[in-house]
Amino acid sequence: MFSRRERDEARTNRLLDAVDAAFDNDEADFSDGTFESVVLFGVAYDPAKPYPPQGHTYPR
Repeated sequence: MFSRRERDEARTNRLLDAVDAAFDNDEADFSDGTFESVVLFGVAYDPAKPYPPQGHTYPR
């Protein structure tokens, strides 16, 4: 049985692999910064900044 941390890590790795694949195949353009600020900062957040951002109820 996998722990919650292991499942979270596996999900994070799948997400980052999918992002890499999308960029590598020119299938994605996240140049507006929305994707990065919502998803990547949720995965690898800056502890000095509040998460979730004010006004959002993303899971911690």
